[in-house]
Amino acid sequence: MKRKILSILLAGAMAATMLTACGGAPAAPAADAGAGEEAAAAEEEAAAPAADVASEGEHELSVYAWDANFNIPALQAAEAAYKAVDPDFTLNIITQSGSQDVEQAVTLAASAGDYSSLPDIVLFQDHYIQRFVADYPDAWQDLEDAGIDWTNLGAEKISYSTINGKHYGAPVDNGTAVFAYRTDVLEECGYTIDDVTSISWEKWLEIAREVKEKTGYAMLSMDHSGDDLPYMMLQAEGLSQWKDNTTPVLVGNDAFKSIIEVIVEGANDGTIILANSWGDYTDQTIIGNQVAGVMNGNWIIPTIEQVDENSGKWAITTLPTLEGGKEGYASNGGSSLYITANCSKPELARDFLAYTFGGGDGAIETYDAALKNGGVITCCISAGKSDVYQEGVEYFNGQAIYADIVEMGSHVPVIQQSDFHYNLRTLINTLITNVQNGADIDSEIQSAQDQIEFEIAGSTN
Repeated sequence: MKRKILSILLAGAMAATMLTACGGAPAAPAADAGAGEEAAAAEEEAAAPAADVASEGEHELSVYAWDANFNIPALQAAEAAYKAVDPDFTLNIITQSGSQDVEQAVTLAASAGDYSSLPDIVLFQDHYIQRFVADYPDAWQDLEDAGIDWTNLGAEKISYSTINGKHYGAPVDNGTAVFAYRTDVLEECGYTIDDVTSISWEKWLEIAREVKEKTGYAMLSMDHSGDDLPYMMLQAEGLSQWKDNTTPVLVGNDAFKSIIEVIVEGANDGTIILANSWGDYTDQTIIGNQVAGVMNGNWIIPTIEQVDENSGKWAITTLPTLEGGKEGYASNGGSSLYITANCSKPELARDFLAYTFGGGDGAIETYDAALKNGGVITCCISAGKSDVYQEGVEYFNGQAIYADIVEMGSHVPVIQQSDFHYNLRTLINTLITNVQNGADIDSEIQSAQDQIEFEIAGSTN
């Protein structure tokens, strides 16, 4: 048990670097080594179980969640929608600083063998839930009897929360990746949004070099401290970096090698900017008007919209692929809601989740308000057909981008995931940097595979 707890706490710390992208907050800095007794006391206090936060009222549920500008408005919308069937219903939303707080709460409760410190429901990162259910199977209550039509939800999204054939989570946000382009910049070079749809990465690089030469704009950027480009590009091919949870497939993976070559070529010719940090990525390259294209989970749209003078100059489409001739679909980021073992009203919790986020009668009201108040886009296909979703968005030249994103999400391929997703992402970051600086690509791929295998072996011994 101690090994599992340590490995998950480490994983949670690593994930903190990407939380801003998904509505979280960075972890607090480590305590000063010279803090002595004060640090020890703080650590002991942090390890102590929290007070009972489970709801007591017959019509009340409690939930841990983070991000007052994103997830919290979605939960408030769901609470308001559910009052149509239970006017006395109350959702006690307990705001956390980030997803790592929720992960730590579950870990500490499991360590104590007492889940009474947990709320009825927790918001949990998609990439981590399978490890937590596997390590702490008694911490969760499934949604098998919730009456949710799972075919109404994106298959890729619910693949994270379907474990050993059982559904555990109700999806909240849609992480579908989009490629957004400055149409005015494309037009200056004689291109339209159709010219960058269903194309190969080779053709994309050709267009990107022309755009760079004529306008000075790079065509794409990414936070290289947490580079998600390889993952999304490979998923658009319907492929994964993993054979199973603990078996990486980098060596001999021709598509993966080709993707690294595309990124390095673009970085070297200036058509792809690999920013040094998340702040540089958002503030300098996107808000700072250095790029004519942005490819990421759709949660990046509010960042794009920060530049008022570019309103009406953007459009979104799907991702390029290696061979071209088809639209590439991928996803990046996202969370779902899970019922804990401490919930004494699982029937109420299941009905609440099914009615709102699960695509029930309250899904449209929930997601219309969540979109307007927090920018949260539904994973529920039927809710994406509402009048609100069909409305054109002025910033994107009247394109009904939210309906388009829901449609894209229904096509994202389900690929093999791993608990070591973020560990490998860090190693691939190093791989790209080394190849960009002249290292042999095959040697670097072998090195990354050897290192991740070493880390996996160390965490399971």
